[in-house]
This record gives sequence, C-alpha cells and structure tokens, in this order.
Amino acid sequence: MKVLVTGGAGFIGSAVIRHLINETEVQVVNVDKLTYAGNLESLDSVAQDDRYRFEKVDICDSASLERVFELHRPTVVMHLAAESHVDRSIDGPSDFIQTNIVGTYTLLEVARKYYLSLSQHEKACFRLHHVSTDEVYGDLEFEGDFFTENTPYAPSSPYSASKASSDHLVRAWYRTFGLPVVVTNCSNNYGPYHFPEKLVPLMILNALEGKALPVYGDGTQVRDWLYVEDHARALYEVLTCGEIGETYNIGGNNEKQNIDVVKKICELLSELRPEAAPEQGYESLIQYVSDRPGHDHRYAIDASKIQQSLGWFPVESFESGLRKTVEWYLNNHEWCSHVQDGSYQRERLGEKA
Repeated sequence: MKVLVTGGAGFIGSAVIRHLINETEVQVVNVDKLTYAGNLESLDSVAQDDRYRFEKVDICDSASLERVFELHRPTVVMHLAAESHVDRSIDGPSDFIQTNIVGTYTLLEVARKYYLSLSQHEKACFRLHHVSTDEVYGDLEFEGDFFTENTPYAPSSPYSASKASSDHLVRAWYRTFGLPVVVTNCSNNYGPYHFPEKLVPLMILNALEGKALPVYGDGTQVRDWLYVEDHARALYEVLTCGEIGETYNIGGNNEKQNIDVVKKICELLSELRPEAAPEQGYESLIQYVSDRPGHDHRYAIDASKIQQSLGWFPVESFESGLRKTVEWYLNNHEWCSHVQDGSYQRERLGEKA
C-alpha cells in the first residue's frame, strides 16, 4: 500500500508518517507546502527510508497535485494539511479559508479525477481519509455532555469554521460523486515536535527561560487531551479498517482545565529541571491575561464508536504522555530553536476582535 499524506511535515502529520514507516510496511509520500509550522526535521528519523518520499507542494495547486498523483500512484490518501491555530485565524482568517477550504476542495477534485482513472480493483482499495477537529462542534453547554459523531456543527472561530467547511465538502464529494472517504474528528493533541505556539510547548519553553506563562481568562477552559502517537495509531486504524462514509471521533478521555495543565507542567519541570526554576518556583510565572475572543469553554469527546468498532484505545494517560512530552522538549533544544528561526517568537496572537 502507498499512502499519500498531505501536511506530513506538521505536528500530527509527522507523527503519522513516523508511525507508518516505523510500525507498518507501507510506502509514504509526504506532500507539504512547508509553511511556518512545517518542519522536515521532525522526520529526520525516517527521511532516509526507501519507503519515504517528499514532495513540496501546495494543496491549492491543482496542477502540482495532479503531477504527484500521477507520478506516485497512491493507494490511499490521508489529508492532514491545514492551518490549525485559533489565534492566528483571528488575526488573519484568509490563510485558513484558502488552505482549509479551497485546498481541501482542490484535493478532492484531483483525487476524484484520479479515482475515476483507476481499475475496479484499485477503486475498491482507494479511500480519502480527512482528518479534522472536535472544534467544529463548538462549545459543550452542560457538564457531562460529550461530542459524538452526530453532534451538530457550531464552530466558533474562523479556524473551526474553515475546518467545518472542509468536513462538509468531503462528505458532499462522497454523497454526490461517490468518492470513498472516511472522516475523523480529534480532541486536543500534545506530544513531541509540537510547534511552540500551542499551549503545552509554549508553557514548557517559556518556563525554562523564566518568561511569563500566559493563561487565558481564568484558566478553567476544559479540553480533552490526546497524545499525538495515540492519535497516529487511531488514524491508521481508521485508514485501514474504518467503514467508507463513516465518521469517527478520537479522544484521549483526559479532560483537564487549562490551568491544571499549566500547573502540571510546572510540577514536572520542578522535578526534571529544578535548577532553571525562578526563586519562587515555576508557578510564580503564571500570568492571567485577557481571554481569547469567542473562546469555547469545554470540549470533550465520546470515543466509544472507534473503541467498539475498531478496537482502538489510547495507551498514554495524560500524566504519562505529558511527562514524555516535557522530557522530549528538555532533550531537543536544537529542534526547538530551529523551528523558531522564522517570524514566530512565542508572542501572543489572536487579540484582534
């Protein structure tokens, strides 16, 4: 099997590719534009494998995508390419509309043309796996509620609205044109190789440098945390065993308030890097700042469908996964410095409203 992965140099995409190369026998074609958050160093461990190929291509460029499909002849497609940061979508929605909506449309059309050219046997094997987010569902109003695959969409940010749009496009191409697709919606990912604009790596790196740890609002926003390597395993299960036309929610069953995540990071750093702590301890760096415009208060995933139908369960608890994550950042200063060589220097984004 040959898997074409869009966005394979990103956080989740690189975890997927490392899993595919290290744990399976498939061939992989990585299609990535290499925007600010795309980093090929995240794939150094597999880049020399004979089963891996890289194509620097923008998914909005239909001619280049057609060339890639014709050259590599993928068996299946995993679509992870996306602009993915809520705060950036507030500052500049245009890139999110272009990549997440127009890019997904372009990929769907190229994939549909390619699918129609396949033999009957090849068509029976082909599928396009669209990877999305739980943020398309909006905010959970009542404690004890969970997002299911049937939860109505109610996106709050330009980012989540663009992802909701891409989900709808994928399902429309399945229903109208018969393109075989599967869709997954995941909870908050964390783990190694995460670009430092996201909460967990931002807090780790800021704390190590004695910088403020900005917590939005009162910090009681709740997220369900999913270790990225658990997510990569789940995506492969859906790719290979999921039912065409179905949606699967993927969650870590780890609901945590943002403030508790930050405090746990401080606790781990106090244990693992006590010499870098300020005199009053890492928690003294916590600084409450004005909340994000339109900030959803709680997300929580009901992952019973993928657990019951495909037998997938997360391996990492939040405690074990966060410890592995903190240890990885402590041991990979070079990756952290290289990924920030561009314009982003851990400043706050998304204050425009």
